[in-house]
Amino acid sequence: MQRKKLEIKVFEHETLRVGDKGIQQHHIDALWRLNEYHENSYFEPIAKGVKFKQYVGIIQVNGLSIEIHPKADKYSNDADWKNVLLDMLKACGRIKTSTNGPAALKKRNLNLLEVYFEYFLNEVAGLIHRGLIKQYRKQTKNTKALKGKLEFAGHIQRNSIHKERFYTTHQVYDTDHTIHQILFKALSIVEQFSRGTYIYDYCKRIELDFPEVKNINVTASNFKTLKKNRKTAPYEYGLELARLIILNYSPDISSGKEKMVSLLFDMNQLWEEYVLIQLKKHTRLHHPELIVTGQDSKKFWGNNSIRPDIVIKNTQTNETVVIDTKWKNIGNGPPSIQDLRQMYGYARYWNAEKVMLLYPGGNKTTYFKPYLGGNDEVPQYCKLGVINIIKDGKLDVEIGQKVMNLLNY
Repeated sequence: MQRKKLEIKVFEHETLRVGDKGIQQHHIDALWRLNEYHENSYFEPIAKGVKFKQYVGIIQVNGLSIEIHPKADKYSNDADWKNVLLDMLKACGRIKTSTNGPAALKKRNLNLLEVYFEYFLNEVAGLIHRGLIKQYRKQTKNTKALKGKLEFAGHIQRNSIHKERFYTTHQVYDTDHTIHQILFKALSIVEQFSRGTYIYDYCKRIELDFPEVKNINVTASNFKTLKKNRKTAPYEYGLELARLIILNYSPDISSGKEKMVSLLFDMNQLWEEYVLIQLKKHTRLHHPELIVTGQDSKKFWGNNSIRPDIVIKNTQTNETVVIDTKWKNIGNGPPSIQDLRQMYGYARYWNAEKVMLLYPGGNKTTYFKPYLGGNDEVPQYCKLGVINIIKDGKLDVEIGQKVMNLLNY
């Protein structure tokens, strides 16, 4: 009996239990197995349920699709956050920004997995249109002409009767190489998880035009050992999408009964990347005297180091400002004492007069407050910064200006 497909939407840090939104125990069991397969990083198992962490995106398993949306506050519209996530992925280079017009509007109705599937199929279709590259590879088989290296033991075993044949290892120049084998594996995964949609039809048409290649088991090591050159440059984005699809695919996760695919992003990392990109863009145009760097590291104790998210240095005044981004709803309460101590450490090690904790949320006016009890001649100040990242239902692209306003620039 075929199970009815269940599509649900949740927010990060939300709890999902048996009975919620149609969830059954076999769904929870599948999610537990998926989480275990990915080293328990996506969510926290609880009694008859799961508690999601800061990862957002989509999970698909036979009969179940879960969209996990970001949400830094309780009042924003659900659709707003879906659009914000797509825009943040584009701004941080996780999705190409070359789409516009009706195609861009159409993607708003797709889930995140389908968006990536369509981008991948578009890349492969473009590669086929331009012409797929050929590479040399070694092939061992019977031939009617002696070429390459004669495999003597194999030749005696196979050709004791057929004297006209030669069992050799020789070079072949064709399209059946590792790059195309990886793309083909990703195409097969897209086909499995897009049934019943126009993407499935699109995928099948591309497979008809794709050359016949060997079906291999693709792992992370295949991507690490790929040799890049001028000929393979057009494949770069397609291979990155293929890597994302293949390495987030969990085959035969329950003894061959279920296959899963997950496409999840850490919002802490995404928020940090987006703020850093917007600050660099803004300072290049309006504050050329400022140098903005991310993940600046200094030795702390032994082999340990400390690494703030963003450091801003003024080349004219030698002033340094440190920003640490926090993806959580601070509300009306104070920051945690651990965060304040962390910022004090940054202030001391970078000799920064100002440090700031930056949270998403409703715009909120705060002031720099000095750390008390210090013996330094120059006091060090800390500020709680809260900025609204949604403007008119879309991701605010002026966040760089807002952050600089918070720093009194």
